[in-house]
Amino acid sequence: VQLQASGGGLVQAGGSLRLSCVASESTVSRYAVAWFRQAPGKEREFVAAISRNGRSANFADSMKARFTISRDNARNTVYLQMNSLKSEDTAVYFCAADNRGSTTGRIYDYDYWGQGTQVTVSS
Repeated sequence: VQLQASGGGLVQAGGSLRLSCVASESTVSRYAVAWFRQAPGKEREFVAAISRNGRSANFADSMKARFTISRDNARNTVYLQMNSLKSEDTAVYFCAADNRGSTTGRIYDYDYWGQGTQVTVSS
């Protein structure tokens, strides 16, 4: 499966953005999908993941209160709603898919990756 992330941009601190991850095939429902992010000079880190049917999700503790993950399998799309953005949220955000259906935060569990979308939060 190929993934295309979009929706990034420049936003002021306290603002919101919604990222989208569109899959290339209608069988996206076979995959758990996650969002990761990577800030300059830092390692890629887990943000959130959602199960195949969208009924369960897993979040990094530091983002649980501000971010929401959802999916619309009919549209082959997974969303990441980010609210109350902070300057430290500035990063390239990647979506990734796991055909085993897990919602772990481990990078190596994900087999397919999108190209990333830049999110910049100005303070």
